[in-house]
Amino acid sequence: MDPNRPRIEPSVAPRAAAPPLPPLDEPALPPQPVLHLARPTLFARVRHALLWGFLALFLLALVPPGAVLAMRWFPPPTSSFMLRSEVQPVAYHWVPRERIPETLRLAVVAAEDQKFWTHWGFDFIAIAEALEHNEKSKRTRGASTITQQTAKNLFLWPSRSWVRKGLEVTFTLLLEGLWSKDRILEVYLNIAEFGPGIYGVDAAAQKFFNKPADKLTPTETAQLAAVLPNPRKWHVDRPGPYVQARVDWILVHIGQRPRFSVFPEPEPEMAPAEPGVELPGEAAPADATPDQEMPVAPDDEQPATEDEPAADAAAPDETPAEEAEPPPPEPEPAAPAEAPRYAP
Repeated sequence: MDPNRPRIEPSVAPRAAAPPLPPLDEPALPPQPVLHLARPTLFARVRHALLWGFLALFLLALVPPGAVLAMRWFPPPTSSFMLRSEVQPVAYHWVPRERIPETLRLAVVAAEDQKFWTHWGFDFIAIAEALEHNEKSKRTRGASTITQQTAKNLFLWPSRSWVRKGLEVTFTLLLEGLWSKDRILEVYLNIAEFGPGIYGVDAAAQKFFNKPADKLTPTETAQLAAVLPNPRKWHVDRPGPYVQARVDWILVHIGQRPRFSVFPEPEPEMAPAEPGVELPGEAAPADATPDQEMPVAPDDEQPATEDEPAADAAAPDETPAEEAEPPPPEPEPAAPAEAPRYAP
């Protein structure tokens, strides 16, 4: 038997085609009308838009918590302020918490947010005091905590607006809920701006003191913390009178100066807003010319002279000439006293 021979041989005759079915004698259906779908009403369209909007917001709301949670263990590669910096490329070196001096951690908390370890992201007492101060003074005072500054520097932008404030509140709550206080302070010291294009304590230490961050002295850490409110106006390597006063105040509060020298925190009013602006109590500039008119007091405030007595001086008692007492002799003018000397 041939193994290549198929067991079942195909049929040679083709299969006969089936006869066609006879047509059914059914009546023809009448033409069906074309159905037109009704357009959705305004209420339905608004409802669909709201549903899709809430879904998009829900998906977007999952992104910030995920990013914030990831940065609890991984250092941020950059920040929003670094991307917006006018100086490019920026100097940014991440250092772990173990390489940050303890005196710098204490100095920043003392200078920026003394209730950092006890609040939940917001210092409501400082906010109330700042609002009261801003109503009375032209110089505005902020009340942002270290957590708020970390959220703003890391995720937001510098210009003030209600949108940014709302996002700042959201990110502040996320940081307080997902990070520890030590982590918030560690990230803040690594992304804070200490000068134009200089971000982080290690980059600042290399720039201003030519040493790594873990080699900074207490005085140098106080200098870095003293300029944090306005690092583009005040200079770490060239501290003015106001910055130096803040340095001394910080050193007292971190235990590097004796407690008997405690004095109030210097106010920003002691530093001029712009170079060359004269503050109350300061001497006139040396290049002042005699043509500059000095303010003249009103007539009722003009001091009395020897030739013209004061208008509001008390009139002598009207007594008879024989009963009037002779006027006392005029005292000799005393020598000008020396100006008081203050210990430095």
